[in-house]
Amino acid sequence: MTLWARTQQLDSTVLRQINSLYGPHFPIEVRHYFAGWIESQPWDQIDPDNPTQSSHAKVLAETLISRLEGKAQELAHQGREDTFLLRLRFEEIAQHFQMIYLRDPLALIRVVRHCLQTESQLVEQSTPGSQGASNFADVAAAHQQVAKAFDELVWMAQETETDLKQLQQSQEYFVIQYQEMCKLQAMVQRAQSHPDESVRKQHEMYAKKKAEMEVFLSKEAENLLAKRNVLVEKFQKSLQCLASVQHIILDEELMKWRQAQQLANSGGPPPGPLDMLQSWCEGLAELIWRNRQQIRQVEMLKAQLPIQGSGGVLLEELTQNIASLLSTLVTSTFIIEKQPPQVLKTQTKFVASVRLLVGGKLNVHMNPPEVVASIVNEKQARALLSSEVDPTLDAMQTSGDIINNRRVRSVRWWCLLSCLSW
Repeated sequence: MTLWARTQQLDSTVLRQINSLYGPHFPIEVRHYFAGWIESQPWDQIDPDNPTQSSHAKVLAETLISRLEGKAQELAHQGREDTFLLRLRFEEIAQHFQMIYLRDPLALIRVVRHCLQTESQLVEQSTPGSQGASNFADVAAAHQQVAKAFDELVWMAQETETDLKQLQQSQEYFVIQYQEMCKLQAMVQRAQSHPDESVRKQHEMYAKKKAEMEVFLSKEAENLLAKRNVLVEKFQKSLQCLASVQHIILDEELMKWRQAQQLANSGGPPPGPLDMLQSWCEGLAELIWRNRQQIRQVEMLKAQLPIQGSGGVLLEELTQNIASLLSTLVTSTFIIEKQPPQVLKTQTKFVASVRLLVGGKLNVHMNPPEVVASIVNEKQARALLSSEVDPTLDAMQTSGDIINNRRVRSVRWWCLLSCLSW
């Protein structure tokens, strides 16, 4: 049975992970209709980081594009209405692959290897009797819990966004009415001191309208205050939910992956793919940022129209809490994806890579930071973990030198990873 045939028999929860694995870089339609050919090709025998193998990769890229074009022509000759959209889809994919993979055929090797390896790991983890099957139920339960929390958070963010728009409209209406009241106030003062008796008689009419307007504005101010306080309470609930799901993702699921990585360094099986964790972290970053922007808008509205008792202290706490959540997420998702050897010898090359799981949402590709690798002893490492020293090279002495230890973080467009390797 082919890998793709086994994949199609998986639980719907895992199939959602498979679906998220394939995107514009390698659409799932290509994986489905050309499964046999894809799995029969020597993807693992070509090193995507070796430019000398580019010619072999180009042959595979040209063959795949030819098959896509052939499939589109076959569907066109059939002339069936139910395959019209599929034909257009294959033509679009073929054109996209020509633009991307004929210029950089090794990128296709890297993409397909990543997809097949991740898919194979997911199949093995969910197969009854396999080593990862005993933990699959827990993984599925965690996935459902996080997915449910995300759905709830999205709904809460939409609700607060609607409330925020209504608050803004109410405040704008209040300001307009307040300006009208100020005009009435000026008219009352002018009528009261006007030498013309007929104008002075209008004073009572203007004064009555002004009094009515003051009563109206007083009630509107109370309504604005109530809307602000309700919105602040909703933000408090949202932040509690965000903190809860962040605890599940970072302190439970990501910690499990780190533990599996430690076991792999001691001869155990390799840890599972990071794709699902990355999608969770990016979704969480997006929700935190969305709530942060909404809280800032409430602060701006409050600054534009201060009303006594409008929860200013609570807003400051919310701002600090949301900033803390975002800071924790960014620092905790900067991970060492590929660990260097546990014992480093002098004058010896080694490979290591780091990855920022929220880099895609933070747009780090717009201003890629430089990451520096250095050797520290156990005492220095413990001091870094406890934040007893400033974690910069200038603030502490390293325990060794690494040649070419500086790298600028890059973004792999085919899988939206913010990562780098030494």
